[in-house]
Amino acid sequence: MIAFLKLIRWQNLLIVIVTQFLIRYALINTLAGNLLLDGTLPGGPQNYFVLRLPFIDFLVLVIATVCITAGGYVINDYFDIRTDLLNKGEVIVGTRIPRRRAMMWHNILSGLGVVAGFWVSYRIGYLWIGIIFLVVSGLLYFYSVTYKKQFLIGNIIVALLTSFVPLMVVLFELPVIYTYYGPELVSIYTMKIIFYWVAGFAVFAFLTTLAREIVKDMEDFEGDKAYGSRSLPVVAGISLSKVVVSVIIAATIILMIIMWALYIRNTVSLLYILLAMAVPLVFSIVALIRGKSAEQFNTVSTIIKGVMLTGILYTVLFWLISEKGLSL
Repeated sequence: MIAFLKLIRWQNLLIVIVTQFLIRYALINTLAGNLLLDGTLPGGPQNYFVLRLPFIDFLVLVIATVCITAGGYVINDYFDIRTDLLNKGEVIVGTRIPRRRAMMWHNILSGLGVVAGFWVSYRIGYLWIGIIFLVVSGLLYFYSVTYKKQFLIGNIIVALLTSFVPLMVVLFELPVIYTYYGPELVSIYTMKIIFYWVAGFAVFAFLTTLAREIVKDMEDFEGDKAYGSRSLPVVAGISLSKVVVSVIIAATIILMIIMWALYIRNTVSLLYILLAMAVPLVFSIVALIRGKSAEQFNTVSTIIKGVMLTGILYTVLFWLISEKGLSL
């Protein structure tokens, strides 16, 4: 059981679950509760939006996301045995879990994810959206087989798929809200406000994941080079990779400050962005520039992952500010 939990990266799956719950209940629900309908419901004087996707359907959406993500981790380890042995000195697949059983778990997890995805797509009245789960599952498979070894393509795919974690929540929530209230009560402008907020978190997830994936390639430089991977560090060198990651992180910090200045303008939010996100990211740049060993690059990767978590936890602060009047 311990080996299986390590194989599916249970800590990362927990972050996926927390992310989707916080995006729905701390962000979307808070935004909806503060946006007025463009009229009054026939059955009563309710003037604000309420989440309309049933909890059981949302739970199935989370399960679908988690299953496909877990299946991706399994198939990645399945095809990465030789590289992981060289880079990390140990593997799970082929030692504690037989390769055939690992492939079985990949098929089961990915299959459950796709089925659950089509089910919740059917529930919201858009069965075709389930194709997304099928495509994502296929991308994760081919990422492990080939894309991971290609120049930047694998990094971009992982970053895009990570950004989809928050986007999937709004993708399944907004159609139900629009269908329930109708165009007479819900304006496109209102829908855009909710989507843009979630999209902001998706962009943050994309940039930080892209930076972290390149850092992880720097950490795995020796193994990737030995087995023909065309990662950025292998093709362009460690020094140029440091510059690319530093630029991505700097852009992330600048975008956070710009978003605060344009749309948030709250002192508590500014302090959180600076202390919990910007400062650690600046420290990661310093540590990256000074880093020379795999252990040092691993530290940088861990810092960025921590900032990714504090980034999603900002939704809790957003809820406190909006609902509890927290301010300075």
